[in-house]
Amino acid sequence: MSDDELLAAAARGDGDAFAAFYRRHAALVLGYLRRRVAEPETAFDLAAETFAAALLSAGRYEANGPAVAWLLGIAQNKLLESLRRGRVEAAARRKLRLEPIVVEDTDLIAVEERAAAGSAQLAALLAELPEEQRRAVLARVVDERDYDEIAAELSCSEQVVRKRVSRGLRALRTRLEERT
Repeated sequence: MSDDELLAAAARGDGDAFAAFYRRHAALVLGYLRRRVAEPETAFDLAAETFAAALLSAGRYEANGPAVAWLLGIAQNKLLESLRRGRVEAAARRKLRLEPIVVEDTDLIAVEERAAAGSAQLAALLAELPEEQRRAVLARVVDERDYDEIAAELSCSEQVVRKRVSRGLRALRTRLEERT
């Protein structure tokens, strides 16, 4: 099933669909957060909050772009909220009656190993993208730059950059799904 189908099913109460969505994107979200916070435990907490919030808002998800971009947007918002508050907010987990996550050293080692393997795989997949898509995806997703700034650098319109990012992310998702 596609991400859009999984989220639609999750919104209807299909826990297995959300579990599949979680398994598909957990390493990406955790890696994204792990690179942005000092403590691994904080990254785990933020990832849990991200997926809890995604589950609560699955019914409001609109498939006007890659679901992974929507999910990373939630992760970014959770990170920014935690920075503003000086702590990770656990409201979504409490609302879902989820227990706090206990992280063992072996879990952290496994995540680091999986993130390293995933980084190598992602680098290989990025190398397969056409140059203009790769540059747009890296600038927008990795460097988190604004579309207007990327457009000025690439000498094209914001709409062209948005299309390149969207097509690049879709190609990456398709290739990842084919390899898993």
